[in-house]
Amino acid sequence: MKFQPDRSEAQTIRGYGPGWIAIDQEKFTSSLIISSQGLRQDWNCSRFEDLTPAHFAALAEIPAELVIFGSGTRSRFVPPAWLQPLMARRIGLEAMDTQAACRTYNILAGEGRNVVAALLLE
Repeated sequence: MKFQPDRSEAQTIRGYGPGWIAIDQEKFTSSLIISSQGLRQDWNCSRFEDLTPAHFAALAEIPAELVIFGSGTRSRFVPPAWLQPLMARRIGLEAMDTQAACRTYNILAGEGRNVVAALLLE
């Protein structure tokens, strides 16, 4: 039985709600990309319909073993052809709604995995 709390060196999503995500002690109200390796940057899209293949090509440039794509308020998938840059670099992608993506990112980052979360805030 384990009695001490889990601690992670990775940045952690502390909360989320309609239109916001809290990472560590900072609150964000626009789409963003974070990684367990410390990356935190804006993701220039505010709606699922704004996404283009270039958004996923940029994700392929980030060293990671897996990208968690939070597609907004509901789970949606992009055309498979958009994922070619990720597949070429052997980076996996899992798509889910943004709240599920936040929870999944925390679990994987807490395990020490090299994971990126691309989180769409609508």
